[in-house]
Amino acid sequence: MDDPRTLFDLTGRVACVTGASSGLGRQAAKVLAAAGARVVGVARRADALDEMCAEIGDVAAAVVGNVADRDGIDDLVEKVADKFGAPDILIHAAGLNTRETADEVTDHGWDATLALNLSAPFFLSKAMVPAMKERGWGRIVNFASLQTTRAFPGGIAYGATKGGIGQLTRAMAEAWSPHGITANAIGPGFFPTELTQAVFEDPERAARNAAQTCIQRNGRMEDIDGPILFLCSPASDYVTGQILMVDGGFTAK
Repeated sequence: MDDPRTLFDLTGRVACVTGASSGLGRQAAKVLAAAGARVVGVARRADALDEMCAEIGDVAAAVVGNVADRDGIDDLVEKVADKFGAPDILIHAAGLNTRETADEVTDHGWDATLALNLSAPFFLSKAMVPAMKERGWGRIVNFASLQTTRAFPGGIAYGATKGGIGQLTRAMAEAWSPHGITANAIGPGFFPTELTQAVFEDPERAARNAAQTCIQRNGRMEDIDGPILFLCSPASDYVTGQILMVDGGFTAK
């Protein structure tokens, strides 16, 4: 057997990470760069992207843009490719949770949630897949959620998108894996990010969530590193259409 460490080597690969300005997107950008990839982070906040690039170094670049703007997708893809070439790896970490209850959902909240959480991963992938097909190799990683399979209070729009991500991931695999492109999803539990700030600002709620896991704690940012690297590397060549729950066993109980 060849050195098994090469299974996780991303030298020569180019990755695009949406939502890279903070949270799990930023963590994903860092681990991919550490594994040898050149990384292009996409987000709307230029200052936060600049901080990400400064932290990672010369192998990171930034593109300011709104992935939910469907009319701007082609221009965005061109700007991303101008940095290091067309990406081999695409991670959809950008997300929105309005936390509107079913009786309080607004048209704007619903439409904005679906546009960013569900439509953007499909249309951005669709635009980047042709270059992956030419190489015969690609990785798409979507972000699922505990709400892919469970209903949470105030999460009807968010949960609908994350349930959709589960099926979108399977459908992407069916469509594109014959061309060497795998499509999988990571389903994080509770991690301390901007999206879950309200949860962690309530110590009792955070403690209840930790107690619900098999491991008896909430996620730490570094807990996402191994799963991300696995799904983006040759180690997962024969894995596609799957949701890998990184939740400390929350959904096992």
